[in-house]
Amino acid sequence: MRALLFALALLALPISGIARAAVPAPVNLVTEATVKGAITDYLMQKAAPLNAQVTVKKINYQGNLKLPAGKVTFDVVAPERWEGYGTASVALVVRVDDQVKRNQTVLVDVEALADMVVAARTLERGEVLAFSDLAVAKRDLAQVQGRYFNNIDEAVGLRVKSTMRANAPVRKDNLEKVPVVKSGQVVTIVAENDVVRITATGRAKGPGAPGDLITVQNLSSQKEIAARVVDATTVKVDF
Repeated sequence: MRALLFALALLALPISGIARAAVPAPVNLVTEATVKGAITDYLMQKAAPLNAQVTVKKINYQGNLKLPAGKVTFDVVAPERWEGYGTASVALVVRVDDQVKRNQTVLVDVEALADMVVAARTLERGEVLAFSDLAVAKRDLAQVQGRYFNNIDEAVGLRVKSTMRANAPVRKDNLEKVPVVKSGQVVTIVAENDVVRITATGRAKGPGAPGDLITVQNLSSQKEIAARVVDATTVKVDF
């Protein structure tokens, strides 16, 4: 009888007094492919305004993520001045239920092929470009850093500043305008509006191409003024 009462007393003890087995916390496994997919989506969205043929060539990320259970979200942040092509280091922020669990830098490489003007042959320094010297082909924007011509007409008539190989993209900083006014040349200075037109004789203090603003000395007053080159003999003062 005593044994039975003792057993009943043990059964009546609080459960907290008995040791429990540890239960592993739930794990949320996010694969490497999923992470790269999130980064790729961001890169393609970033490059969309470029109007180019975009390929993500490299995402320097490896490994699966073991995260706590919950809703996983990704946030990719690129450098403020990065335009979406070439190499860049982006920040990858991984959150679970809005709590940051990972924050790391990932190197990416994006190729963006766009139509641009290229040299149809080797172009030597000092040549003035004709239409037949140029062609249009797809090239990586990273090669020109945005400084390229969309169509051939923009480059025709400009002068080559440094030798370019055939098929190389023609960058805007590879060319310059051809001066039509030489330094020291006598020119006609024109100042006019809808009511009056005044002309004077002047001397150019420097060379200039059409549209360039140069300094001209009025030969009557000896004053120096800024004037815009119109053609080989005329400059115009904003009036």
